[in-house]
Amino acid sequence: MNWLRWLPNLNRTIWILAAGRLLSQIGTGFTLFYLPIFFVNEVGLSATAVGAALGSASISGMLGRFWGGSLIDSPAWGRRRILLIAMIVSALGSFSLAFANGLTGLVLGNLLMGFGVGLYWPATEAMVADLSPLEQRGEAYAITRLADSIGLGLGVVLGGILITLAQAYRALLVADGLSFLIFFGILYIFIAETIQPNLQQHAGLKGWKIALGDRRFLTYIAVNILITTYLSQINSTLPLYFKNFARQGLGFSELSISTLFAWHLGLAILLQLPIARWLKPFSYAQGLMMSTVFWGIGFGLIWVCGVAPTGGLLWAVLALGVMAIAMASYTPIASALVVSLAPESLRGVYLSLNSQCWAIGYLIGPSLGGAAMDQPQNLATGYWLLLMGSIPICLIILRVLSRQLKTAS
Repeated sequence: MNWLRWLPNLNRTIWILAAGRLLSQIGTGFTLFYLPIFFVNEVGLSATAVGAALGSASISGMLGRFWGGSLIDSPAWGRRRILLIAMIVSALGSFSLAFANGLTGLVLGNLLMGFGVGLYWPATEAMVADLSPLEQRGEAYAITRLADSIGLGLGVVLGGILITLAQAYRALLVADGLSFLIFFGILYIFIAETIQPNLQQHAGLKGWKIALGDRRFLTYIAVNILITTYLSQINSTLPLYFKNFARQGLGFSELSISTLFAWHLGLAILLQLPIARWLKPFSYAQGLMMSTVFWGIGFGLIWVCGVAPTGGLLWAVLALGVMAIAMASYTPIASALVVSLAPESLRGVYLSLNSQCWAIGYLIGPSLGGAAMDQPQNLATGYWLLLMGSIPICLIILRVLSRQLKTAS
């Protein structure tokens, strides 16, 4: 088929890994955007409490990233074994959330999910780096992120339909747990260990000390925490904002919300590979600057969605479209940049610290967003202007990173 020629010629194992990630993300899409709505509007918890509970996943996620990041660089453990453990822990977290009836169960489920995610991301990102040469790495990360986005999109659409028809939130959480078990089976049967057994090892905290002494990497970490805080708003704060504050407080229906997020993910899917190829001539820092500008435009459009007397749905469509561009231009660049900075024997540690940025961003973002959504209409809407006002800080840090990368090259 002619259209298949457009796809990059990658290692077969990357495609199998991408297929597993797609199936797992379908389960995540079932619940990701609906979990805050369920526990606020159905269980009866406050938005602040739910935001804090969602943020608790980042605390356990930090522990998972630290432990997993140390072990995936060890041939005795490796990438594959940590991924298998991550799937089991994540499945337990989903099943715990499915039977939660209050704040305690919500926090427990999120702590398990956070630990599983913390183990998962450094290991899977290191595996992609192991399997792809430098000239293909950006496209390899784009393909795996594309699989994530397709899975999320399918999950959001199917989840939205099931919720609209039957309000079956708990059934979706069970399905999420089953998706992790399916991914476990794919990993166990089809994917072998990718770590090179002859790599020099940096025992104990030595590897972490080397990574934290890398000035270029520390500059990147500073800006990455801000960007991942932006990313966290999409699945933690925006669903509640659309439900309770869009259109000057009239809000959107669950079906409209699921359609909006399906549009967001669908556009991200369509643009992932074209954007990855378009950004090839630019430096990593320049690509991240472009992504940051799009985040700022998206936040401005979300603010308009809340204050405009008419056309709220159109503004939401535009905002999530711009955010899709921001996300598609950020995710492959970020991972490829970290791998380019890391010594091969320390990929796990560097990618673990990169993933820690996500943990911190997803700790800050849901907590801030949840508190803002408990405020009156004008303050909840003004929250997006606050996020928009932080964009110049990102651009300044990225300018510093650009100079550091040029000096080192």
